[in-house]
Amino acid sequence: MNLRPYKGILPTLGARAYVDPAATVIGDVHLGEDSSVWPGCVIRGDVNHIRIGARTNVQDGTIIHVTHDGPYTRPDGFPTIIGDDVTIGHGAIIHACTIGNAVLIGMGATVLDGAEVMDNGFVGAGAVVPPGKKVLAGELWLGNPAKPVRHLSDKEIEQLYYSAKHYVRLKDEYLAG
Repeated sequence: MNLRPYKGILPTLGARAYVDPAATVIGDVHLGEDSSVWPGCVIRGDVNHIRIGARTNVQDGTIIHVTHDGPYTRPDGFPTIIGDDVTIGHGAIIHACTIGNAVLIGMGATVLDGAEVMDNGFVGAGAVVPPGKKVLAGELWLGNPAKPVRHLSDKEIEQLYYSAKHYVRLKDEYLAG
């Protein structure tokens, strides 16, 4: 796996976490137990930190980054914090934001600086959540710029957990060889 230090800080991995050899994880990044990072992902914790919770899957081609402190941001910049049981679809961009537990970020979606996706939120494929916006718990957001469309059903929320569990099983198969 391609774990690289930045200013002497190496990424850390929880028990049974999987980072594909074709992914790159740099700097102040922690991956929770049973989380997975798939081919082509870049997770760069250089100018701030990244925390990814347990059983979260970061699918192929996703970019996760942060924002530094400076005159045009918060005094401490923006880290990226991602909760437990999150599915981040192929080719998403997650930049300096907070994502709660049991969230699905669709393929090709973008979540920008200071935005927050609360627990059981769903950002649809290709949607762009603008800086500072808040996706409330259980909401589906679509479009560019993304806007709330409706609340998720109980069955749809169950599917968020199913997706996370499926990727735990899949990464276990990869770890087993």
